[in-house]
Amino acid sequence: MLWVKAFHIIFVTSWFAGLFYLPRLLVNHAMVTDVATSERLKLMERKLYRFMFPLAVLALSFGLWLWLGYGVTGKWMHPKLTLVAVLVAYHFYCGKLVNDFKHDRNTRSHIWYRWFNELPVVALTIIVILVVVKPF
Repeated sequence: MLWVKAFHIIFVTSWFAGLFYLPRLLVNHAMVTDVATSERLKLMERKLYRFMFPLAVLALSFGLWLWLGYGVTGKWMHPKLTLVAVLVAYHFYCGKLVNDFKHDRNTRSHIWYRWFNELPVVALTIIVILVVVKPF
C-alpha cells in the first residue's frame, strides 16, 4: 500500500502543478493585447490542460485505491473528500475558461484570475492539514 500512497502523492503533486500554473497563464492571457502572444498562450493553455487531465485521473484513481484499502477512517476524511470534489470542479472550470479564451470569449479581468488562482493554494493547505494533523 505504500507504493500506492507514493504514486498518489506523485500524481497529486503533478496535478497541482497544473492547477497552480494554468490560472497563472490565464492571468497573463487576460492582460495580453497582441494577437501573436494571445495565440501562443492559447496553445500553452490547451496543451497544459490536456496534460493535466490524465494526472488528475491518476491522482484520483490512486486516492480511490487508498480509500478502498484503508476505508474511511476519521471525520477528517469527509471535508478532505469535499475539497477534492471542489478541486475536480475547479479543474473542469479551468477547462471552460481555456475554451473561452480559445474562442476569444473571455469577459474577466486579470485581477479576477489572480484571485481565482488562489483557490487551489487554499484547498491544498487545508487538505494537507487535514491529512497530516487529522484534527477530527
